[in-house]
Amino acid sequence: MVSTPAVVIAAPASGSGKTTVATGLIGALRRAGHRVAPFKVGPDYIDPGYHGLAAGRPGRNLDPVLVGADRVVPLYLHGSRDCDLAVVEGVMGLFDGRIDEHNTEPIAEGSTAQIAAMLGAPVILVVDARGHSQSLAALLHGFATYDSGIRLGGVILNRVGSERHEQVLRAACARVGLPVLGALPRMAELAVPSRHLGLIPAVEHGSAAQAAVDAMTDLVAAHIDLNAVAASAASNAGGSVWDPSAEVTSEESGPVVAIAGGPAFTFGYAEHRELLAAAGAEVRVFDPLRDELPSGTAGLVIPGGFPEEHAAELAANTALLTSIADLAARGLPIHAECAGLLYLTRTLDGHRMAGVIDAEAEFSPRLTLGYRDAVALTDSPLWSAGERVRGHEFHRTRLTAPSSAAPAWAWRSPSGETIREGATPYRVHASYLHTHPAGNPTAIGRFVAAAADFARTHAPA
Repeated sequence: MVSTPAVVIAAPASGSGKTTVATGLIGALRRAGHRVAPFKVGPDYIDPGYHGLAAGRPGRNLDPVLVGADRVVPLYLHGSRDCDLAVVEGVMGLFDGRIDEHNTEPIAEGSTAQIAAMLGAPVILVVDARGHSQSLAALLHGFATYDSGIRLGGVILNRVGSERHEQVLRAACARVGLPVLGALPRMAELAVPSRHLGLIPAVEHGSAAQAAVDAMTDLVAAHIDLNAVAASAASNAGGSVWDPSAEVTSEESGPVVAIAGGPAFTFGYAEHRELLAAAGAEVRVFDPLRDELPSGTAGLVIPGGFPEEHAAELAANTALLTSIADLAARGLPIHAECAGLLYLTRTLDGHRMAGVIDAEAEFSPRLTLGYRDAVALTDSPLWSAGERVRGHEFHRTRLTAPSSAAPAWAWRSPSGETIREGATPYRVHASYLHTHPAGNPTAIGRFVAAAADFARTHAPA
């Protein structure tokens, strides 16, 4: 398949305004008549929600650490089908990625630069102009020459202070031969509300999220040369398109797999539902704040999110909590990640939860963040003991009374300490570790097969 042309939105460092520029570009290019495919580098769940609002189609992630480098291009081709342009928002600084002391290459694994190289796409560098003057030329020269495999297609100046400031910065860009594709003024009112893990997810932010996306779109449309951006887009990536149906065997019985959604459980990858459906599941989304389990539920997925922000409302839905606890004890396959782990504990910040896991959880001032090379310690509906998985932790909560159930994973910390984490009571796999289904399709197939088995053995007489 011929690859959809793309631009990669990167920056010298975090906090430069990539999300504002990328989201605004997606919206403005769509408004101009383009069919835009939105992507985010890395494991981030929140930015793709805003991308999706702007594009009118799901935002997707490109993360070679979680899915393997060989799947990145096929997933890109899958996510950009029927589009004429793709916008890929980077992560952190252009060359920042997984920290590996043994890596001697200039491009880190999981970095924006690695994705740009894989796609053969130009990088548009977003520079926070505050505090910059003529010396910007030296910074740009360094980024343009650091690695010959990365091509800078232009610069977008963000948070420009005045017309004179813009003139000086444009002259600095011209000095190193980089075109300026736009200059955005300082606009504090565009700030999207955030909390302890970053932006508030678009699903939670509701109509205000759409208003923020519209404002980003208006800003970009007014101050960035969209024709120049579209003309710079390119990609030389090609090959086979990722196909979820080729990754799993379909269960003909069509078991119902319920996925927790709504404001409390917003983290998820688009490929997860696609793989579940390809494996034969009838996927139904429900909101644990107010809904019951869908009729005939034979498997339950509780993804990440912010249950600590909705603990009282979750606790108030006692019928659902009781139902989940009862079904778990009867062997319902349950896959719970991060927020899902918290929801299955006895209490969260003092509020009653499902009690499937004999542990208590609370908000913590400490951020736990990073990729993990994990090994499964016990058999579960998804993994067999001994299987190795790459995952990602991202949370500010902790278990204060650890579960007595067998742990789900083990890995070594950077200091060499062995960490055992998660819990696997009944047929439950619950953990803080986020995994990417496209990197572990066999696990998804097993889960649907376990759901089909539960449906058969618990069918009404």
